[in-house]
Amino acid sequence: MEVFWEKGYNGTSLRDLTDAMKINSSSLYNTIGDKNELYIRCITHYTDLRRKDLQQRMSGKKRAFEILVEYVHDAIKVITDGRNGCMAIKAAFEMGANNGKVKQILKTDSELADQFLTSLISKAMQEGDIPREEEPRLIADFFNSTWTGWYESYILHKDADKIRKMGEYFIRQISK
Repeated sequence: MEVFWEKGYNGTSLRDLTDAMKINSSSLYNTIGDKNELYIRCITHYTDLRRKDLQQRMSGKKRAFEILVEYVHDAIKVITDGRNGCMAIKAAFEMGANNGKVKQILKTDSELADQFLTSLISKAMQEGDIPREEEPRLIADFFNSTWTGWYESYILHKDADKIRKMGEYFIRQISK
């Protein structure tokens, strides 16, 4: 997964994969299948980890707005930490339009994230931390689109402070 995460599907060779797994190519084919099947398994594993993270966030006793703020800050860290960014976003841009299996996995992951955010925003509205003027789903959709834009901005400009400021701006806007 780390190799695909770093290099993307097209940038990863079979040799990269077998070197990382310390196996030969015939072992890869015999146990997993081809490069595409391994990629599907990696994307599935990555999205499973994300699902577990969202479930864990919701299981705590914190106020919804506090969880939302932590989620925004964590999203900023994923973008700016100098590692590989979000594998799901990378996969969506590289493979989502051309690979039906990848598209479906990412669509399910996106819908889960949307449900998580919508639920969290609704709860924060009920708790009085976010005004009730807007639709929770609209705010969730806006955040998901915005987060993708932050990722693109960081790739192009490598300005972590700019991304942090945009995150704080988003938080201020929804809490007015």
